[in-house]
Amino acid sequence: MAENFIDESVGQVLLINKPLTWTSTDVVRKLKGILKVKKIGHAGTLDPLATGLLIICTGKKTKTIPFIQEEEKEYTGTFYLGATTPSFDKETEHDSTFDISCITPEQIINIVEKLKGPQMQTPPMFSAVKVNGKRAYTIARKGETVELKSKQIEIKEFEIVRIELPEIDFRIVCTKGTYIRSIARDLGLLLNNGAYLIKLCRTRIGQYVLTESSEIEDFKVVK
Repeated sequence: MAENFIDESVGQVLLINKPLTWTSTDVVRKLKGILKVKKIGHAGTLDPLATGLLIICTGKKTKTIPFIQEEEKEYTGTFYLGATTPSFDKETEHDSTFDISCITPEQIINIVEKLKGPQMQTPPMFSAVKVNGKRAYTIARKGETVELKSKQIEIKEFEIVRIELPEIDFRIVCTKGTYIRSIARDLGLLLNNGAYLIKLCRTRIGQYVLTESSEIEDFKVVK
């Protein structure tokens, strides 16, 4: 059972394994109620359809959030080859499908090599990027589109773990602000095909690792 008492004058960095479908804000709200703290926040958003390491800071430790957010991230997950969705993940339905019968593992590995290194990346429309004060996903869910600015990111490591088409398992180490869903899109485009993200787990942020995290259920509600 995780320790519930937290001295806010000192604060604490909590490693949480975010459950599937929960938003990062859901986790913060839940722990704020359980821990009875006034100052609490998270260091790096995870999409509702992603799981894995979410870092929660309380009290004076909230001052470390900007520094933690700058650290490199590691993810594992699965791409689906042969189709695209508007959100680049499973949140939305297929908007196009492609024949993958001629695509070989060698082609996939070669394209992955091209995706490594520093590059400009365009965020998905279904993302938390702000456009004129509004979240991009709010605009996208209304069926509207806006032009999102590309930003500099770096894919430091990109390893293909399994290829059983249409599924491709991967491990990626990248810099702050990288959208794995956008990597799925780019992989599909470079293969003259389509791809989207069907599974994502964040396994590391800097020195903090998922294997040392706690479950939400580990925190006992104090009545």
